[in-house]
Amino acid sequence: MSTISVITAVYDSHPDHLREARNSVAAQKLPPGWNLEWLVQEDDRSDTAEQLLGAEPWISHGRNRHGGQAITRNLALASSRGELVRNLDQDDVLAPGALARDIAVLEAHPEVGWATSRVLDLLPDGSTEGFDHDPQVGRIERGAAVQHWRSHGYRLPVHPTTLCIRRPLAVALGGWMAVPGSEDTGLLIAASVLTTGWFTGEVGLLYRKWPGQASASPDHTDTIEWQARMSLISERADQLVQLNALVA
Repeated sequence: MSTISVITAVYDSHPDHLREARNSVAAQKLPPGWNLEWLVQEDDRSDTAEQLLGAEPWISHGRNRHGGQAITRNLALASSRGELVRNLDQDDVLAPGALARDIAVLEAHPEVGWATSRVLDLLPDGSTEGFDHDPQVGRIERGAAVQHWRSHGYRLPVHPTTLCIRRPLAVALGGWMAVPGSEDTGLLIAASVLTTGWFTGEVGLLYRKWPGQASASPDHTDTIEWQARMSLISERADQLVQLNALVA
């Protein structure tokens, strides 16, 4: 049996949102021969999520001292057993069939290192809103994502929170990048330098927009900090290109 690991970092969570995330994971139908594990990692040594979600054989609970999203996800990554790893933020919702589509792509295309999918914004009133600049369905050639990111004001052609990545690739790249925000962008950019990706046109995620989300806070958009992390992500991509050329 093969396993796909879904990783969720939890900090100061909204109970209803976390329950919705849980229900969306529980509703996933996987192809024959595949198992699911959901690693819920709490970023403050509490057991709030464990009390809320209860004990299930497919849910693994962990906790660590407060260190932020990247550190918390990476500690869950260390405990994961899956050949594939998919992130799910604590306030987002997996669309039906999302994991099965990720598995299908990565099984059918061994040269593809990561997969992404279409996103709908989930608004506070329960309605959804799409994005009209999705790329073509199919392969995202190596280097294409970082080129797009640089030429479009550091905006990716795909939503990084939908990333499903082969675990060995994620580990080789150090997991999620240790920056305050954009940690998923850092991982996707690094992966895109080294391997081909894929975009699935079906909706894979409902991305919740609400006043309490971390990416809506003023700290997340601080100009000096934002420029610093974009610069570091970009420099890391350049260094990976050079290292890849040396070992080719």
